[in-house]
Amino acid sequence: MQMEKVREKAKRLGLKTSRKGKGELIREIQRAEGNFPCFGTAGDSCDQLHCCWREACLPKNSA
Repeated sequence: MQMEKVREKAKRLGLKTSRKGKGELIREIQRAEGNFPCFGTAGDSCDQLHCCWREACLPKNSA
């Protein structure tokens, strides 16, 4: 997902988006949605099968 779309999603949730990297902002979105704030931290395995960020987070051969 492009950063512009990530920022739009964050703003819809009432989150501030300035001076935040993509990973940090996605983790804040995950937290706000009641999910584990784990984007980019799982390495090559993840048990969050219904996460909307899963494809962008995991290496291509693991998703």
